[in-house]
Order: sequence, then structure tokens, then C-alpha cells
Amino acid sequence: MDTGRLSPEARETALGTLGNGEELDVVVIGGGVVGAGAALDAVTRGLSVALVEARDFASGTSSRSSKLIHGGLRYLEMLDFGLVREALHERGLLVQRLAPHLVRPVRFLYPLKHRGWERLYAGSGVALYDVLSASSSGRGLPHHRHLTRRGALRACPSLRKDALVGALQYYDAQVDDARHTMFLARTAAAYGAHVLSRAPVIGFLRESERVTGVRVRDLEHDRVLEIRAKQVINATGVWTDDTQAMVGERGQFHVRASKGIHLLVPRDRIQSSTGLILRTASSVLFVIPWGRHWIVGTTDTDWALDKAHPAASSRDIEYLLTEVNKVLITPLTKDDVVGVYAGLRPLLAGESESTSQLSREHTVASPQPGLVVVAGGKYTTYRVMARDAVDAAVHALDRGAPKSCTDTVPLLGAEGFRALRNQRHAIAARSGLHVARVEHLLGRYGSLVDELLALVASDSSLGAALDGAEDYLRVEIVYAASHEGARHLEDVLTRRTRISIEVADRGVAAARPAAELMAGVLGWSDEQVEREVENYLRRVEAERASQNQPDDETADATRLGAADVVPLAR
Repeated sequence: MDTGRLSPEARETALGTLGNGEELDVVVIGGGVVGAGAALDAVTRGLSVALVEARDFASGTSSRSSKLIHGGLRYLEMLDFGLVREALHERGLLVQRLAPHLVRPVRFLYPLKHRGWERLYAGSGVALYDVLSASSSGRGLPHHRHLTRRGALRACPSLRKDALVGALQYYDAQVDDARHTMFLARTAAAYGAHVLSRAPVIGFLRESERVTGVRVRDLEHDRVLEIRAKQVINATGVWTDDTQAMVGERGQFHVRASKGIHLLVPRDRIQSSTGLILRTASSVLFVIPWGRHWIVGTTDTDWALDKAHPAASSRDIEYLLTEVNKVLITPLTKDDVVGVYAGLRPLLAGESESTSQLSREHTVASPQPGLVVVAGGKYTTYRVMARDAVDAAVHALDRGAPKSCTDTVPLLGAEGFRALRNQRHAIAARSGLHVARVEHLLGRYGSLVDELLALVASDSSLGAALDGAEDYLRVEIVYAASHEGARHLEDVLTRRTRISIEVADRGVAAARPAAELMAGVLGWSDEQVEREVENYLRRVEAERASQNQPDDETADATRLGAADVVPLAR
């Protein structure tokens, strides 16, 4: 099978095909996890498909989550057993079949603060979590365990003794959300979908009341094309209402944005062999292992400002530090924070004043002939949302289509991953890379690792560490531009890699070396390299400044001081 290379040449081919006026079966708007999932679902049913994204794949919510694939223990407390069962079923599919190279188990500790009743109450909940997992084909992760206080402190010595009387240990899974979403888009392309990033929809095509396609602006070359389709799927997340407004449609439901921020701190600041889940006054707080860091999050507050670049304020950061420090022997300070990111959850608007109480269920509607809208949900259940949206589109087609098969379609890189992981020492010996580097590549590319190793074999300098971000290899930057659809420096430093949040200088030192590597693939002039680096440095400066502002309004205004899209030098 084609490996769905999202190269500059592939993009030009897609533009030429989509601009020829031929009618497709489906065009999907939105290159987040649901939109990319919908494109994969549709194309694997035998439909002709286009996927268009306004910026970069996963540039919105789908790169700024807690990076967990989980059922959601707190939804059990809300008695939402159906949502939890569904999510645990999807977790099992991802870990075992669909993306074992990207989704892996992670262990969590839940400290108990009260003797007697809390162990019974929380333990019953976690036991039900295991039962729902087993009953929904979510097997594959170990069952929960009860720990004494001594056992809990052995697992996490950084916990204060007076912060717990015992603990529960359970398992969930984690994912690099941006890479997973990109792999969905790339797998869709491998099956024949036409995939375009940096191509916002600027209008809808109509025939009377029927939606017959979209009008798209190619930001890379400042040109407009019309894409005709029998069905259009709006999968734009927190932008759902804005997209619907272009059709002149108020919509059957509304999406409300909830902001969640996360902090990255070095792994040595918290001595623990396990992640943590802590109860707060309004929700829960996670401390999640992430390579050489911990991710601490999240918040859950209403957001009505800029959707493209939600900003974390100093108040948000202080809140997380205050909450996590309630259980730590050595408190974290702002100086310990290496990276910060903020994302928006697309919640279906309801009567509740608190965003933490709004629904994580999803809804699919067909407000006008030719148009399907999907909204709500959570990252873990993206495949179900995508399936339901395509089901609605197929229902309105003048011909039938097979049922969804994405529960049996592994993403690129999944096939053969476990065998290659077992062979990592032999791969290291053949390639000349250290086995730790091979493990790193396997965990990011799976069985596609051979494509990167081929690049290193043809140019040994690509096997060296990237200046300014030594955890990554130079070949990863080149590959992001040649195979993974990265069009700009920000795409690489914030989504194909996580340099922007994993390195203390937020990727400043790596910016120029990375841009120069991308230039050879994308044909950038020296002038364009300078534009890319300058834009990225302004972005970092604006984000740092926004994180010192006291509230959402001032943080948002400060973050908007940096431009969004870097135009190609002409």
C-alpha cells in the first residue's frame, strides 16, 4: 500500500485534481482528529474524498489535549456509563490494533485522603472501570490494585505522607495527539483521499437550498478553488458555529469552548514511577509522564476569545501549581515550568453554567441538504464520531456505501511495529544509531522507521541530533517536510515534534537549524528562511508574555501580537 506521503508534490497534485471541477462524494472540512478520522472512514468505504484544513493538521484542539486515551473516570461519577464503555472500547482498539506505535499504556496513582468509605467508593468506581473495559473489548491493560500508604509512597516518593492514607493504582493510555491526527490524515491519503492543509473554506457552493461543495483559498499560493461534492461534512470543532454561519445556518446546536491549560516540568522535579490523578474542587488534575517531563493539567474554564491561539494566563498557571503542590513534598514553582500550552474543548452548549458539567457526548445533524455537522465528543471517541458523520453523509447519497471498517484498519506505521520493536538492537547495529534513538523513532513512526533510516543512509549528517533540541534527530525535520505535510517551521516545532514545549527556550535555538533543513525540501529562499525564523521567534515571545498576564483578556491580547500564517516570499 502507498504510504500516503504528504509531500510538496503530493499537495500540488491534490490541488490540481480538486480544481478540475469533478464532483466528489464527500468533502470534509477540518483537519483535526474527527475530520481526519472522517476522511479515513469515508475513503475506506470506497467513496471519493477531500479533506481540507485551514491551517495545519491538528493545529487546534487536537494538538493541545491532555494526551490521554481514556474512558474518563469522572464520567462514571456522572453515571455516564455509555460514554465510558464506548471510550474504553476505542482505547482497546487503539492500543492493540489501530495505533500501537502511537498509543501506549500509562499507570496512574489515585491518592486516598479518607479512611474506610473513600477506598470503598473510589475502589468500586475503578473496579467498574475495569469491568467496562473488559466487556467492551478494551482488554490489554492490567487491572487496578489497592495500595497501602507505604506502597503508594514507594511508587511516588514525592508525595507528602499527610496527603494520603492509601491509594488506588490503575491504567489508561496516552498518545501524541498531533502525530496521531497527522497519521490519520496520512493514512486517508494512502487510501486515496485528497488532503490539503493551509486551505481554509471561505464559502459554500449552493444550488437552491442544497449545499454542493466549498470554496477554498490556498494560502500557500493565494489562489481560490471550488470543490464540488455530493456531501460536505463540517468537522471544525470549536469553529463549528463560525463555519455554519457561512452557510447562513444558525444550527440545531451550539458549541461552547472550554479552555484547558497544561504545564510541562522536568521529570526530576517529581520523583515517581507512576502518573497521578488528583481530585480538585471542580474537576480532576493529572500528572502524566511524558518522556523526560511531566505534563500537569488541566483547567476547565469558559473561553470566548481568540479560538486559534487560546492563551494561558498567570492565573491559570498559578492555579495548577497550587493544586499539585497540595500533595508534593517539594513544591513546584514557576521556574520549574519548561513549557505551557492551552487548548479548547468543543462542548455542546447546555443549561449548565459550568463548562465541566457540559456534555462530552457528540451530536451529528444534517441542517441542510448536502451538509452534515458533527460536534462535541472527546478525543478518545474520534473514530465513533467520524463513523457517525459519514453514516449520515452516506444516508443522503444517491448510492449506497459499505459500513465503516475503520475498527479494522491500522494506521500507517502500525503493521509490523511490535516485530520491529523486538528487533531494535539489530536495527541499531545496521543503522549505526544508538538503540535509544531507534526506540525513539519507533515510538513516533512505527514501521515507517525504514523511510527515515533510508534518508540517514543517503546522508549520514541527518543521523545527528538537531542543534538546540538534542532529543530529536535532524532527519525528523527533513521527514516532516517531505512526508508529513509540514509547510512551515511552526508546524515542525509545535506538532511534528514537541520542541516548542519540551525545551526550556521553547525551541528558539532550534528554529534556524530546523528552518534550514526544511528549506532544502520545500525550496525556500534565504528570505523565506528568515521569515519563518522571525515568525516563530515572535510567536514564542508573545506566548511567554501572555503567560505573565493576570487574566484571559490581557493574555489573549498579548498572544495576538504575533502573526498567524507566514506567507511564502514572492
